[in-house]
Amino acid sequence: MAAYKIENTPRNNQIVNILSLVIPIAVAMLNAIQTKLPLGTWTKVLPHVNGVLNATCSIILILGFIAIKNKNIELHRKFMGVAFVLGSLFLVSYVSYHISNEPTKFGGTGWLRPTYYILLFSHILLSIGVVRLVLKAIFFALTDQVESHKKLVKWAFPIWLYVSVTGVLVYLLIAPYYV
Repeated sequence: MAAYKIENTPRNNQIVNILSLVIPIAVAMLNAIQTKLPLGTWTKVLPHVNGVLNATCSIILILGFIAIKNKNIELHRKFMGVAFVLGSLFLVSYVSYHISNEPTKFGGTGWLRPTYYILLFSHILLSIGVVRLVLKAIFFALTDQVESHKKLVKWAFPIWLYVSVTGVLVYLLIAPYYV
C-alpha cells in the first residue's frame, strides 16, 4: 500500500503554520464565550466520549511507538493516522461540549485538589504547543522529510502522549462532578 504524500511547498508549509496558530486561538476564544449555544442535552455525554477518545489515543500512540521501534513503518503510519483522527475528533467534541455547557467545578478536596489542578494546568499548557508539533511531524512525514520528522517526534511524541494520558486522568478526577 502506497503511503499518502503531499508536496513540500512553501504554501503547504504555510498552511501548517497557520493551522498551528489558528486552532489553539480558536479553541481559547470558543471557550471564552459566555453565552452557551443550545446544542441539546446530548452534549452532556461528550466529556465521557472525550475520556474514551483520550484513552484510546494514548494506547494507539504507544502501539505506533512500538511499531516504529520494530521498524514496521507501514503499521506505524496507520497507528499515527488513527491517533491524529482521534485527536481531531476529541477537539471537535471538546469544543462542542464547552460552547454548549457551563464549566464543571472540581469538587475534590485535600491532596486531590492540587493534584487535579497541576495535571489540568500542565495538560492545557502542553496541549496548546502539541498542536504545532503534531501538525509539523505529520507534515514532515507526508513530505518525506524523514530526518526532520525523526528530530521533531523526539519532542512531539512524549508531549502528545503526556497530553493524552493527563486528559484521561483529568477526566477521571472531574467525572464525579459532571451534572
